[in-house]
Amino acid sequence: MDSNNQQIKQYLNTNEDKARLLVSCPDQPGIIASISAFLYEHKANIVESNQFTTDHEEGVFFLRIVFAAQDMKSKEERLKKDFEALAEEFQMTWRMTFLHELKRTAIFVSKELHCLRELLYEWESGDLVTEIPLVISNHETARDIVESFGIPFHYIPANKDIREEVEAEQLKLLEQYNIDVIILARYMQILTPNFVEQHPSKIINIHHSFLPAFIGANPHKRAYKRGVKLIGATSHYVTDDLDEGPIIEQDVIRVDHRNSVNDLKKKGRLIERSVLNRAVKWALEDRVIVHKNKTIVL
Repeated sequence: MDSNNQQIKQYLNTNEDKARLLVSCPDQPGIIASISAFLYEHKANIVESNQFTTDHEEGVFFLRIVFAAQDMKSKEERLKKDFEALAEEFQMTWRMTFLHELKRTAIFVSKELHCLRELLYEWESGDLVTEIPLVISNHETARDIVESFGIPFHYIPANKDIREEVEAEQLKLLEQYNIDVIILARYMQILTPNFVEQHPSKIINIHHSFLPAFIGANPHKRAYKRGVKLIGATSHYVTDDLDEGPIIEQDVIRVDHRNSVNDLKKKGRLIERSVLNRAVKWALEDRVIVHKNKTIVL
């Protein structure tokens, strides 16, 4: 859309000479000094830096740096190649991304559209900095709203009996559109291990935070009968363990005896929208490092 295009152009103009570096490695002296010296040697200036070290027993160091350099595009390959030696010296797991290369996002959705709407409105306003080449759904419900944003909509009916055939078609689309991030915006289908394996730490899901207390159908009704005082939402990376992947973001809202089952559902949707939106933004901004079954958000 026109407003989104203008916001994206402004973002690219402002950030075309910036890059991000994410690092995790065994903690030891000299890591920051060596990285700073490396960037100085390549005539780059550190714009933002955030770090974290786990406890002394585990001793893992995490770092996120945003840096800038004139004519960054011409230096990309050299920066990556030269950094390999430093990464090997400190046993780093690392990735370097360049802000002029927008990540490409695919959204999966079923019948409930509140999370999808939030993402599309944020994208339209330029606050969700990404390209959205397609939305995939196992229902037609979202077609009108998706196409009103000028985004291609792919309807692929799905159920457990044809899951492998469906995922083969979905994976083909994801490869065709060169997708970096997959968002399950209330997509009510379980993904197979094969699908998850092909996109490790790239699939972001949202669900209610009643889990594991109210597993299965009608969680709001059962939570209402139990008299819960807090409800919320959890956004996490998808793994083979259902709803147990590394958590990116969570939030809660208070409820009480005055709230009906429908009230709980409405408040739950409100929290789901905001939690998923924050988690997606952090992933797009390269703020999230997966460590074992948790995340470090810098």
